[in-house]
Amino acid sequence: MPIYQQGSLNTTALVVPDLYVQIVPPQNLVLNGVPTNLIGIVGTASWGPVNQPVILATMANYASSFGPVVARKYDMGTNVATAVQQGAAAFRCVRVTDGTDVAASYSFELLNGVYATELTALFTGSGGNTISVSLSAGSASGTWRLTVRMPGQLPELFDNIPAPTPTQFWQNLVSAVNSGQGPMRGNSQLIVASIGSATTSAPVAVTGQPLLGGTDGAAGVTAATLVGQDTIPRTGMYALRSQGCSIGMLCDSDSPTQWVTQANFGASEGMYMILVGPAGDTITDAVTVLQQAGLDSFSAKMMFGDWVFWFDQTNGVIRIVSPQGFVAGILANLSPEQSSLNKPLYNIIGTQSSGTPGSGQSATYSDAELQVLFQAGIDLVSNPQPGGSYWGVRCGHNTSSNPATNGDNYTRMTNFIAATLAAGMGQFVGQVINGGLFNRIRATQLSYLYNLFSQGILGSADGSLPFSVICDASNNPLSQTSLGYVQSDAQVQFQGINEIFIVNVEGGQTVVVQRQLLPTG
Repeated sequence: MPIYQQGSLNTTALVVPDLYVQIVPPQNLVLNGVPTNLIGIVGTASWGPVNQPVILATMANYASSFGPVVARKYDMGTNVATAVQQGAAAFRCVRVTDGTDVAASYSFELLNGVYATELTALFTGSGGNTISVSLSAGSASGTWRLTVRMPGQLPELFDNIPAPTPTQFWQNLVSAVNSGQGPMRGNSQLIVASIGSATTSAPVAVTGQPLLGGTDGAAGVTAATLVGQDTIPRTGMYALRSQGCSIGMLCDSDSPTQWVTQANFGASEGMYMILVGPAGDTITDAVTVLQQAGLDSFSAKMMFGDWVFWFDQTNGVIRIVSPQGFVAGILANLSPEQSSLNKPLYNIIGTQSSGTPGSGQSATYSDAELQVLFQAGIDLVSNPQPGGSYWGVRCGHNTSSNPATNGDNYTRMTNFIAATLAAGMGQFVGQVINGGLFNRIRATQLSYLYNLFSQGILGSADGSLPFSVICDASNNPLSQTSLGYVQSDAQVQFQGINEIFIVNVEGGQTVVVQRQLLPTG
């Protein structure tokens, strides 16, 4: 009684009388939606790997991976912090530099330009200058102990380093730091060690010696640096390829020369790119520059250059920062069918246009000003909102000039559905083309779309199903399938956003009210 997986046995060519059991896998593939809360952020930092996406969820994770928030333009920590304050909790962060970044270091027994061992920070940046090392007697007789400390990181202890001779000790020290001391003490996650030529020098105790000379390489960073290069190894924005980010932003990248490049990248990756104009921009200039940039055919989100007053808790100062982090954070905290319109943003003190905090002055946008911005495809952060006196995104639109595609919800829903199908439907490739394959393809897509409908992500005003899928002989003729082509056609109707809410009230002494009886308990 042999057992076979379906498809591994030719059931039309059996000779031996027997019972043949075939295991048939589930016929319909189940699709689970891809995450829509993942933000890809590119910027500068004082520590951490360069041009490599790092997974983060909290500001504690950020501090451990990239150091503290730094009060400067293009700082990644600033934008992660403002996004976290809106509820965002999933990031892929990429640090960039201008190429002048240096790793901090310290040399043991340095004399006349030669040293016994050099300890170098694992990453470049001024954060490495906060690393301190201590060399003291080990727990066992005749051994030494190296202790490595960095704020926000667990101390690293390399104990009982043998020292039969000075030369052997320095070699043992390098081996302990770079390769670890066994399963209970792996290699250092803060420093690397290299042997020098002065290995005959005997070790001398050192207490709390900081590493020196680390620099961030941030002074020369530009918007082009943040964009990077799309060649392997990829740098900057392009390091986010295939990371599954649904929202993307280049920190404080206010140069119009890079906007189309960012929008193109977002379109290719299914990523809603959050763009921003320069701080203190004017409405006239913003509209003119955006029109010249040619973004009206893209579904990126352009935020007006009315930057935000925000209290930087790390540095204890009120700063003017880009609205990108706030907007990315609230979008990441919303289901994809939602709009950023009229959703409260938190920890905003004010904006450049509303007046300096503490001045007692306050300004709001007129309807005429908002109309000019919105018609150009520019959104902004403002107070009040339609729902009350709080800070929020005022329009919920992207840069598209097409009313059918200019909502946050259009870009995010389209990317969400497309990315989910791209992630799951590939399993049908390589299967035999017949009616059964058509049925499985159709059933899989319908099941996924019905799940969206049951969760309210899809819906319709009359309660009917807002989607259809065709995959049968009608759209797969023999002339097409004989060449190996299979086509599935789906139509999905998204839910609209209540942007213009009209309430009619008729009042007066002569009004005749058609009274209705209230329902009783």
